[in-house]
Amino acid sequence: MIFLHCVQRLLFPYFWDDFWFLLKVVRFGIQTAKYKRRGELVTVLDKFLSHAKRQPQKPFIIYEGDIYTYQDVDKRSNKVARVFLNHSSLEKGDTVALLMSNEPDFVHMWFGLAKLGCVVAFLNCNVRANSLLHCIRTCEPKALVVGADLLGIVEEILPNLPQNVSVWGMKDSVPQGVISLTQKLSTSSEEPVPRSHRIASNLKSTCLYIFTSGTTGLPKAAVISQLQALKGSAGLWAFGCTADDIVYITLPLYHSSGSLLGIGGCVELGATCVLKKKFSASQFWNDCKKYNVTVFQYIGELCRYLCKQPKREGEKDHQVRLAVGNGIRSDVWRQFLDRFGNIKMCELYGATEGNICFMNHTGKIGSVGRTNFFYKLFFNFHLIKYDFQKDEPLRNEQDWCSQVKKGEPGLLISRVNKKNPFFGYAGSYRHTQNKLLFDVFKKGDVYFNTGDLMVQDQENFLYFWDRIGDTFRWKGENVATTEVADVIGMLDFIQEINVYGVAVSGTKKGLYSTSLRLILRTSAYQRVDYQESQPIKEQSPGRYQDRLMYNSQPELLPKTCL
Repeated sequence: MIFLHCVQRLLFPYFWDDFWFLLKVVRFGIQTAKYKRRGELVTVLDKFLSHAKRQPQKPFIIYEGDIYTYQDVDKRSNKVARVFLNHSSLEKGDTVALLMSNEPDFVHMWFGLAKLGCVVAFLNCNVRANSLLHCIRTCEPKALVVGADLLGIVEEILPNLPQNVSVWGMKDSVPQGVISLTQKLSTSSEEPVPRSHRIASNLKSTCLYIFTSGTTGLPKAAVISQLQALKGSAGLWAFGCTADDIVYITLPLYHSSGSLLGIGGCVELGATCVLKKKFSASQFWNDCKKYNVTVFQYIGELCRYLCKQPKREGEKDHQVRLAVGNGIRSDVWRQFLDRFGNIKMCELYGATEGNICFMNHTGKIGSVGRTNFFYKLFFNFHLIKYDFQKDEPLRNEQDWCSQVKKGEPGLLISRVNKKNPFFGYAGSYRHTQNKLLFDVFKKGDVYFNTGDLMVQDQENFLYFWDRIGDTFRWKGENVATTEVADVIGMLDFIQEINVYGVAVSGTKKGLYSTSLRLILRTSAYQRVDYQESQPIKEQSPGRYQDRLMYNSQPELLPKTCL
């Protein structure tokens, strides 16, 4: 027996890690199948209501020192549902856009509208002007709910909003053309609306629109089905979180990480979350200690910011045991653990609209997850050769794609089928079609193109390598250079502009290590010509030279392009 154990440890060192994690995946699938056989369609909202009935006084959200129990959130969301049921023409299946910062009312609006069977579109509260209008028009909402701190942004675009969109503001005094939702809520009933409003037709029905970061142009509204929301909410549980955990959420709720993995994850567990309006590196550990946080969500930039903070005494004096997120660099990962203690970093990979995900359940530094024979039974994915010159997958003489060898970077693609569907985007089908690859290995097959280059090592660990397309990172978000060019091009004195990403010296490949380079032509100076094979050269030196070209971190760019 000891001999077999030694052989297993030598030849299959991750066998038990893979086995127990696989059991969790199977368990989730069996539970979902049981609900189907019973004819029950249990959604994230249904699970929340179950907790609100079973543990009404348990804290669900802690925000700026205030506690909102499961019962409080249930009653407040009932008031939201009653307002729209009695004072609007919303019907089941209609879309409502939500433009709010991190605050409890974000969850109240989300759940209240879900109780009416509405599809809720989460709008990025950092988007402005034409980009915001684009997002609103894309999801075609019947109503727009705006947080008190964002009413000024919406007031600028009110004249250009579609006429059939009613605008509701979370403030007593609102601009002309906006309905005060706060006043309506003050007199609304807490009685629940009939259950018939929220019953989903099937798990593949749409419940949310979550906008992508715009890596290939303007943001696109990813269709989130009830099944995808359930899968996203199971992430914390899969990593070992329990109902006793207190989860610290500083990531924006308009992205799937904060909403589905964070809020949804707490609902799945029946746990408590500490919600922060905005991430603060200086207040982070004080909040963790103050609220007895045991789990926090991260993106790589968040951990890097924490490591850049001045060192203080007692930095390991906290109760945090798990951190769940994505995008942390290997060097930051090691530095973070050395400085802040024995915290299990649960790195994952996934796209909001994607049909593939990886979870690093072993804690291997730098990896986004592991694959094996059993995993590929559930998720059929490949890493294929990519032509960087043509910016497309490389095909052979027979027009088929081919897989890369282990250790080589390849484009991650995932088979689209009934088991792992791709629901696409709202609006034009062209956007959905552009994310698909057809006839990859044989006639008729269809794959989801993640747009990400990955590497698989000899032990079957997967590592993020790079992202195709021209993007840069700004405060943890992917932004398309084309979108930046569109904004800068609105300036009157700009005649021509080209924006593209360049590598930042001293950083590693595949870590979003891009900044921006702008090539401008204005009435004040001549154009700068760019040739791919040669460095960029200034054609007309003069006092405008410093303004002509930016090759720097995004924070050094003019505010107009951010």
